[in-house]
Order: sequence, then structure tokens, then C-alpha cells
Amino acid sequence: MAPLPLHDEILLFEPAVPQDDALAVVFAFPNEYTVGITSLGYQVVWATLARRADISVSRLFTDGHEPLPATIDVLGFSLSWELDYANLLTQLENLGIPLFASDRTDDHPLVFGGGPVLTANPEPFADFFDVILLGDGETLLDDFFDALVDLKSASRTETLRRLAAVPGVYVPSLYGVTYEGSTGGVRAIAPIDADMPATVQKQTYRGNVLSASTVVTPRAAWENIFMVEVVRSCPEMCRFCLASYLTLPFRPASLDASLIPAIERGLAVTSRLGLLGASVTQHPEFDRLLDYLNQPQFDDVRVSLSSVRTNTVTPKLAETLTRHDSRSITIAIESGSERVRQIVNKKLETDDIERAAVNAKAGGLSAMKLYGMAGVPGETMADLEQTVALMLRLKKAAPGLRLTFGCSTFVPKAHTPFQWYGVNKEAEKRLKYLQKHLRSKGIDFRPESYNWSVIQALISRGDRRLAPVLERVRHYGDSLGSYRRAFKDFQGQIPPLDYYVHADWDLNQPLPWDHLLGPLPKATLQKHFDSAGVEAVPA
Repeated sequence: MAPLPLHDEILLFEPAVPQDDALAVVFAFPNEYTVGITSLGYQVVWATLARRADISVSRLFTDGHEPLPATIDVLGFSLSWELDYANLLTQLENLGIPLFASDRTDDHPLVFGGGPVLTANPEPFADFFDVILLGDGETLLDDFFDALVDLKSASRTETLRRLAAVPGVYVPSLYGVTYEGSTGGVRAIAPIDADMPATVQKQTYRGNVLSASTVVTPRAAWENIFMVEVVRSCPEMCRFCLASYLTLPFRPASLDASLIPAIERGLAVTSRLGLLGASVTQHPEFDRLLDYLNQPQFDDVRVSLSSVRTNTVTPKLAETLTRHDSRSITIAIESGSERVRQIVNKKLETDDIERAAVNAKAGGLSAMKLYGMAGVPGETMADLEQTVALMLRLKKAAPGLRLTFGCSTFVPKAHTPFQWYGVNKEAEKRLKYLQKHLRSKGIDFRPESYNWSVIQALISRGDRRLAPVLERVRHYGDSLGSYRRAFKDFQGQIPPLDYYVHADWDLNQPLPWDHLLGPLPKATLQKHFDSAGVEAVPA
């Protein structure tokens, strides 16, 4: 693995000079540099550590690294995509660190992880980590590292017990899980000692100064982009959506205290700006932000937006994007069926979608990408027919606008109201139905792999018994067949694949993540589940 060439990085913060006795930390991203450095979360955590004189931090990617210390005190991972776990295990091996936390001694680094995958449901990966950080780095990181610095000379056992008292810090080895037999569900999760907290609460940063890039580089996946977080969470609360439910409450960045100063800082070194957030255009002062960006001094700035709420696609937004070298806009509609949109709590009328397409075309944009899902709970073939009809309606309403329909399979996510639903076994056929009827009409249909959705669901709803399965799969390959083969290896020791992926779970059964508290209590999620009214839907 080669050292990282860092000459083309522009740092937007001032790193501290590490003290002689600084904690030696390696902060890893289990993918290539170009992918990892484009993760805003990874950038911000790395900069937070690099600003501390009591920490000496080195970055590690699958294809390169900064100079690594001879002795590593702490090894951290940012996990943004489920399947990157295989790279994570390889990185542990390359550093000579046992894969399973139970095999590590005082001679090994403390291994921690964070990021959206681990905050949602860390249990399939729990046995690989000494510590998992649940929630937002703004509230967690300094408390965690303050404790680590204080505990530098302590034993691994004492360190883990002391860290477990820090809010948002989860030490899996201090919690025991019992099951309803080897192939049944979870019976209970409890701390192994009475003096340990019974639950761990995800930490939520509630300030209005949100994240922005700490480094700009031409080797990022989006070349030379400066990213700024416009909003965090989403006020819509679609019942399947992890990005909304796990990060509640919705909070916009202050325009004057956060967004404008960050944008000015970034545009001093690059002319490419990315506005990030689950629902960027629902910032209460978004119109004023557009006015700011439309000033003459920013005429050469290329602006990119993440997915926007459909009924906020105004002619002004489309004209602003066109002026700033964007040719396309992305909206999430979930389905062409208003009934399905009601089931998932997508507050969107079909007329809103048509208006968005018309406004996009009128504002000078040449393309629109729509995102949807197949296999939504309660969905029927009639709903898929309405999705096809909607796309044809848009083609007629906005002639010349290039339409793309990206479609995934519904996947249940922890801490959302639809966490109890399994993946619809008919979803793959439904994707093929959409493909047949949309491509024949000249609409670019881009389905996400059904097999990948099955693997994603397995990890999304998995428990600790999956750790040896995941470790075994690495040696078989990353296909769905490899997972099926690994499950056969452990047959009789764990539930079947279908239990994790396709089964609808009882609302009253213990969930693998019940001891890890998200923004909303389980009882509230059950009420939101009930309000979907799927039971009354005909097959």
C-alpha cells in the first residue's frame, strides 16, 4: 500500500502540532482515497482530531496512507456503506490486529467505529469493534477522546468500562444477548454488570452551525468540490427513511452564522460547490441562499444539489442551477401511485411532480432524475402501472426533458416505522416489469440490484450472530450466492437468511438494537407504523 500523495490537498483548517506524548491515532476509511475523502463526515472527524495537540492522527485508506506510527494506540473507522465492512476487516488484518475484539489484548490498539451504518444498527459488526460511537461527532468526539487521553496508561478492561459511561459510547462486549434458541429471534439484551447503563442513547447535535469541507482536492470523487451541509435530517418523515428518522430533529444551518461564512471560505479555493442535506430546498431561507449564489462574483461557480423535495422545484431554482452549470435535478417520488405515497407518508401530489418537471424544463435544465422504490409494503401491480403512467405523463408535459427513473427495492431500516417489514420477494419481478414498460417508451430506467438490496436488508436487521457469517463471506466473494453459502455453513446455529431479510417481524418482539436508543422511542415508531394502514390494503 502506497503513501498518500498529499501535495494537491488544500486544507481549510489549521492542524495542531502534536505533543511528544500525543495519543497515536489512525483514522481509517474502508475504501479508496477518492471515495473516503469525498465523505464529509470523514473529513470533519479527521479535522477535529488533527486540531488537537494531544492527538497525532494519520489517515488510512485501502489504497494509501499517511505515515503510520510504530505503535498505534487507537484505530478508528468511518463506515458509510454496509459492504465496506469487508475492506475494514482486511485493513485490520494488514495491521496485524485480530478481527474479533475478544481476541485483542493490551498490546493491541483500541478499535472504534462510527458513521451512519454503525449508528443505525451496529450489531452485525459489534464483535469486530471494541467501541462504537452512536450519533453526531460534534457532541461525541471530544468527550470520547478526552476520556481516551486520560486513560492512556489504563488497561483495556478498565478503559472499556470507563468509556461505557460516556454518553453515546457503546461497548458491545459489556452487553450480553440471549436468543429464543439458536435459530430464533433476540430474547433480551442487557449489560453484563449492574453498574453499566442499560441503554445507550444516540447523541444528537442540536446547533445551527453545520458541517463543511475541511479539505479540497482534485482527487475527490467529485473533483475539487467544497461541500457544505445546508440542513440535517428531514421534516417529511417518510416511514422507510433512515436519513430522516435516525437524525431527527430537522435543523437548518444558520445562513449568516454557518452557510455564508463556509461558502466564502470554500469558494476562495475552488469554484465547485456542493449543497448537501436530505431536504436542502426546505431550508427556511433557501430562497435567500439562491439570491446570494446568484451574485455576479459567483457566476463561474458550479453548484450541485443533493436530492430536492419535488414541490420546491421552482423556475428560480432551475434557472439558478442552469446558471451555475448544472444540467439536471434529482427528486425522490417513491412511486407514481398516490396511495403508495400515502402509505410511506410522502406528502406529494401527482400534480406536484408534473409541475416540477415543467419548471425544470422552463428553467433551462435538460434532465431530471426521479427516484422510486419497488416492493413498498402494501404495493400492488396497479401501483406499478401508475408509476409507468406517471413517467409517460411527465414525458408529454415536459417534452425534451431527459427523464431517468432510478428504482431500488424497499429495504427495512432500524429506527424507522417500517423496520418490522421484510423485503418483498416479488420486488425483483416488479423491477423487471418497470424496466420492460419504461425502456420501451424511451425512458432511461436504472434499477438498483435486487441482490444488493437483499444483502443490505440482512445487515440492516442483523444481530450479533452474523459476525462469523460476514467474516466467512469475505472468502467466498461479495455475491448473494456467497451469503447463501455462508448461511449453509452455519445452518442450525443462526436463523435462516429469510428470517433477517424477508420475514415481517412482530411489533412486540425484541429487536437486536432495542438497547440502542434513537431519536424516537419504539412505541412512537409503532404508532407511525400503524398509521400507514397497510393491513387494510388488498393483496
